[in-house]
Amino acid sequence: MTDYQLGALESRFADVIWANEPIASSELVKRSEELFGWKKSTTYTVLKRLCEKGLFQNIKGTVTSLMSRSEFYSAKSERFVNESFNGSLPAFIAAFSRRNALSPEDVAELKRIVEEYGEG
Repeated sequence: MTDYQLGALESRFADVIWANEPIASSELVKRSEELFGWKKSTTYTVLKRLCEKGLFQNIKGTVTSLMSRSEFYSAKSERFVNESFNGSLPAFIAAFSRRNALSPEDVAELKRIVEEYGEG
């Protein structure tokens, strides 16, 4: 089962992989040093952790995703709504909109999504 929790640096690291895959692990080490100031061992430790979470794989020095960025964040959102609002998207939107006003554009986009869902 995928662990949908990523720390801030893990998330940024994952974004580097998603944006550049397939990426050689040696290139990932270089980019991690430039972006995060990490040593080679840190890069491989974090990569191993994300591979164990089911997000990526490192086969013969080439890192690729097992789950796209979009799939990951969709699954993370779904899990949050299921755990926090008993799977009720309307309950989530109601709670969200109590503290964050929905703009007319937000409302129009939500309507469009619902209409597309109804058609499809």
